[in-house]
Amino acid sequence: MSKRTIVSDFLPGYEDLPIQKLAQVFNNTSATYKFFWFLAIIDSIESGKREINKLDLFAKMLSHPWYTVSFFKLSFGSQDKIQSSIKFVQNLENLPITLQKTEIEKRLKDSPHYETQKKLLHFDKNVPHWFLSPWYKKKKRQEIYSLSKEFENKPPYALFDQKIIIDETWYKYFRTHAKLLKEFCYWNLSLFLQARNPNVPDIPNKLIKPAKRNSLTQQRNSYWTTYLKHRQGARCIFTNKLLDPENYALDHFIPYAFVSHDLIWNLIPVDPTFNSSKNSKLPHLDFYFQKFFQFQKDAFFTLRQLKPNKKFEEEYRTVFPRLKGEEDFTPERFHDVLSPLVATAHNNGFEYL
Repeated sequence: MSKRTIVSDFLPGYEDLPIQKLAQVFNNTSATYKFFWFLAIIDSIESGKREINKLDLFAKMLSHPWYTVSFFKLSFGSQDKIQSSIKFVQNLENLPITLQKTEIEKRLKDSPHYETQKKLLHFDKNVPHWFLSPWYKKKKRQEIYSLSKEFENKPPYALFDQKIIIDETWYKYFRTHAKLLKEFCYWNLSLFLQARNPNVPDIPNKLIKPAKRNSLTQQRNSYWTTYLKHRQGARCIFTNKLLDPENYALDHFIPYAFVSHDLIWNLIPVDPTFNSSKNSKLPHLDFYFQKFFQFQKDAFFTLRQLKPNKKFEEEYRTVFPRLKGEEDFTPERFHDVLSPLVATAHNNGFEYL
C-alpha cells in the first residue's frame, strides 16, 4: 500500500493509519468542542509540538472562535459552553474583541484569576477523551485514557492528566496535511453552525477573523458622494444633521457584523459623529425605515440619471429582482427583506440603538 491513498472524498490516507475514524469524529456532535479542540491540536503541531499541554489547547479552543462569538455573535447552541466561556473571560479579563489570537491565548493561560483557569479546565472533563470515541466506541473515560497510552487502535494521541502526546505517524500526517485538515474541520463546523443559525448569512466567512475589512472607497466615491453633491440639503436619517459631501461617514444600516457584505442597498451616509457611537447596533425599523427607504430610493433614481452604474444597480436587484421603474422600488418589498434580518440579528444578541 502506498503512503498516500484516498480513503474518503475529503481526507488522504497515509500508511496504515485509520483515517476513516478521523473522518467520523464530527459525525455526531451536539457542541463545537471537537472542532476547536482539533484546530487547537493542528495549530500546536504546526508550531512543531508533539507533546502539548492541555491548558495551551483549552486556551486555543477559546481563541479560535473569539471573533466569531464576540463580533459576529453566532449562536453555538444551548448545550455549548464555549460561547458563554468567551463572554465570561472577556469581561473578567477586560480583553478587547479585536485582540490577536496569540495574545488571547497568552492572556488566558497566564491569567491570575481562578475563574478563568476554571473555565479553561472545564473542557478537560469530556473533550480530550470523547474526541477519541471513534477509536474507542462504548469505552468510558478512564478506559480511553489507559488504552490511548498504549496507542491501541492507533489513536492520534495519548492522554495524560495535564498533556497529550501525538503519535509519531499521526504527527507526520497532521504536519503534511494541516491546511487540508483545517479546511475539513471548518467545513464540518460551517454545517454544524448553519443548522443552529438557519437565517444568518455567510456562516463560513464568520469563522475566522478577516485580516482586513473591505474598503468602501468605491461605494463612497462612485455613488454616495456624487449623490450628496447633487442633493444639497440631505440630512442624516439618525441625527437629522445636514450631510457634508466632503465629510460624512458611510454606515451599514444592518450591521456588517451580521450581514457580512457591503452591498450598496445596505449602506447609508450618516453624520460622522453618530457613526462612531452606532457601532454594530441595530436600527429600529419603526423609527428609521421610512427615512432609510426614501433616502435609498431617491439616491438610486438620481444616480441612474446622473451617473448610471451597472454594478450598483445589480446589487439592488438582490432586493428588487424586477427593478425597472419607480413603481418596482417599493417600501413593502424593502421592508420584507430588512425585517427578518433585524429580527434574527436581535435574537442572536445584537442590541438596538
